[in-house]
Amino acid sequence: MSEKQESVEELRNTFIQNMLALFDPEKHYSERNLDRIGELVATYMEAGIPAETILREGLLKGMGFIAEKFKLGEVFLPDIWIASRAVKRGMKILAPKLIRSSLGKKGKIVIGTVEGDIHDIGKNLVIVMLEGAGFEVKDLGVNVPAGRFLSAVQESKPHILGLSAMLSTTMRNMKEVIKSVEKERYLNNLKVIVGGALVHQEFARSIEADAYACDCVEALEKCLDIRKQQIGAHLESILESLFSG
Repeated sequence: MSEKQESVEELRNTFIQNMLALFDPEKHYSERNLDRIGELVATYMEAGIPAETILREGLLKGMGFIAEKFKLGEVFLPDIWIASRAVKRGMKILAPKLIRSSLGKKGKIVIGTVEGDIHDIGKNLVIVMLEGAGFEVKDLGVNVPAGRFLSAVQESKPHILGLSAMLSTTMRNMKEVIKSVEKERYLNNLKVIVGGALVHQEFARSIEADAYACDCVEALEKCLDIRKQQIGAHLESILESLFSG
């Protein structure tokens, strides 16, 4: 093991010990000390500890420790509230790093122009923006039938599906695509964003799209917002699982 690797390992172990100590009711457990979680997270991020390690080995192990104490009747609801608040404070600092790293790239997107429509200038601009920001994008091209969108979603398992249409006569095909991926939306938290010259917010709402963008800049902003919400929901589910059973 190199000197650099040993240094990182030492920092990681020190982080874990400090984090668990802050959560340990028999040591420093108090609201005042738990408020130090944010400072501790920032310190170790600056020291080069990966955000995923801080999350899994620090925040979640610390929360798991408190959860076990709660199940045994050794700590109570006020303790859980304090610990949860501390974890959320730490997650707020980690979130930007997790979006860029967890979880790898910012996210995976499948995008295409719906069946009957061969316009792609707007779609291509959106792709440029998304890839420039770090998204992994699979472009299905133009005149894409609902079945092909479904196959691509099942194969690639994207976080977001982007649908484009320029004509009033092809906009309605977006609804067919959204219906076809209903199962994936429910099981995999797939989100659908729509856009195009004649597409508008009310139309997006009527076909049950998750988001609408009027241009490529807003498309990027909306996709970033969706990923933040998805990652937040994923982290919340991890925390909930700690108290199940």
